[in-house]
Amino acid sequence: MNRPKKISIVFSVFNENESLDLLFQEIQRLFKESEDDYEVIFIDDGSTDSSAKTINTFINENSHGKHSLKLIRFSRNFGHEAAMIAGIDHAKGDAVICMDADLQHPVSMIPAMVGKFRDGFEIVTMTRKINYGNTTWQSFLSKSFYQLFNFLSKEKISDNSSDFFLVSGKVAEILRTEYREKTRFLRSIIQILGFNHTSLEFHAPKRQAGKTKYSPVRLMILSTEALTSFSKAPLYLGIWFGFIFAFLSILLGVYTLGVYFFGETPPSGYTTIVLFVTISFSILFFLIGIIGIYMGYLFEEQKARPIYIVREIIESRLTPAYHITK
Repeated sequence: MNRPKKISIVFSVFNENESLDLLFQEIQRLFKESEDDYEVIFIDDGSTDSSAKTINTFINENSHGKHSLKLIRFSRNFGHEAAMIAGIDHAKGDAVICMDADLQHPVSMIPAMVGKFRDGFEIVTMTRKINYGNTTWQSFLSKSFYQLFNFLSKEKISDNSSDFFLVSGKVAEILRTEYREKTRFLRSIIQILGFNHTSLEFHAPKRQAGKTKYSPVRLMILSTEALTSFSKAPLYLGIWFGFIFAFLSILLGVYTLGVYFFGETPPSGYTTIVLFVTISFSILFFLIGIIGIYMGYLFEEQKARPIYIVREIIESRLTPAYHITK
């Protein structure tokens, strides 16, 4: 493949002001060491710190270089997935790279990703080989999530995949026009699109500044959204539990009749009945919750609200613009 005209890099930013100076140094190093033409897009996902101001200063100080710099500010926090979609929507490059601004997605890996793109691959996913920022417990939970996801979903994804990836302009256009659902799991979507696809491994370093924005509760919510937005398997739990409890009920009935006719003491059954009813109702409420989640997705899609709202766009070569976009 010929040298691409421009590579777009999308950084998702949410309260990362402490990490930005280090990120800017990595970006400047990339500019010096690479001959490619880059478009760098910062998506400020409703940050409440000085992230937007710091990025704006960086853009003003580097507005006369050959590389295009852009800051897109959301009107509020719409989430990481929306930030990536917004970056892809506004990218103009022959290839688009999505990554986080916390430096746990190494900027130094970008030339290798672009090299794979030149080799003819239209999707390059990045797989964490080692995550130095994770505890043993976090690594176990992450591995368990991918195993559960691949068990429940027809489409399989790589273990330790990440929101650090490259897609060609053709794939980016498909994501802009076809995959516009409100609840999405982008790292999985890009792995089921087809096209020439390859993967690279990277080591995720510890955070050099700032704190993670994902609490255990938030991670649990995101995991649930990923599983239910990509698989209908949880809806079949009602059928599975129905068969299991029907079978157990038959066994219990046979046992009760046997004791009644052939045992010395007729069974009272009170404890067994209470336990059986308690478990049954627990599972019933669990299944109602699952159905509620899917109904909630339908409700959100039916409202057809925008995935994100842009408050402001600041570019190194253009004046600010204000608009609402889907």
